Parts: sequence; C-alpha cells; structure tokens
Amino acid sequence: MIDIKEIMTLLPHSYPFLLVDRIIEIEPGKRVVGIKNVTYNEPFCPGHFPGRPIMPGVLIVEAMAQTAGILAFKSISEEDQGKPVFFLGIDNVRFRKPVVPGDQLRLELEVTRHRQSIWGFKGQSFVDGKLVAEADLLAMLGEEK
Repeated sequence: MIDIKEIMTLLPHSYPFLLVDRIIEIEPGKRVVGIKNVTYNEPFCPGHFPGRPIMPGVLIVEAMAQTAGILAFKSISEEDQGKPVFFLGIDNVRFRKPVVPGDQLRLELEVTRHRQSIWGFKGQSFVDGKLVAEADLLAMLGEEK
C-alpha cells in the first residue's frame, strides 16, 4: 500500500489537483489500483453542478492518469527516478455513471505497452463495483528538468 504522504513525493501535483488518495495494490510494470474518495469539499462541487454535484469526467480521467503515473514511477529504474512523466493522450473514453460526493472511486490501470520511454495503460474506474469510466492512456517518461 502507498499512502498519501508517499504519493505526494511521487507526483508533482498538489491540492486541489492531487486526485489519488491511496494505492491499495501495485505490481510494478504490470498493474495498479488506486483510491480517490470523493467528498462534498471538492473544489468542483459548488459549480458542477449547483444543487447536484457530479465529479467532472475530465477529473476522473486525470485521476486515472495520476494513478498510472504512480505505477510508472514505481516501475522505472533508479537512474530514471526524478524524470517527469507526461500525459500524451487518451483514447476510447467512456463515462457510464455519474460520480458524486460520498463515492469512493476505485482506479484500476494495467500496462498495455512499454517501449523505451512510452507507456500505454488501460484504465477503468469503479464505484461500488460498477464501472463508471474507462479510457486508454498514453504517457511518456521525459527528460529531467
């Protein structure tokens, strides 16, 4: 398990854009399962939508991308540690059900390809065991800053 303190050392994101609370399963180079607890205190709730808050789909995809980034960071060699992971693209995105405050988003990603600095992931997000979103993600390990 990876807690929020370690996640904050792995990802360059911070509040309010850090969208992964915990990693509950990880197999470096293969798969990862992350958790995002959605609360009414999220900055998007007052405006998306007033009176009926729903987590924006783009933030669900971003949560999947951040979870994939953690998997990539935990899978690369020590010499590549510290290099940034850049989000290159998304394909086949589908949103199945709304995600609302009180939901726990389970983010499951598996590596579909890894060649040199390019990573491909198949991502699925669940609430209470029901598929709410899915996407194919592409990322690249960049050069040090």
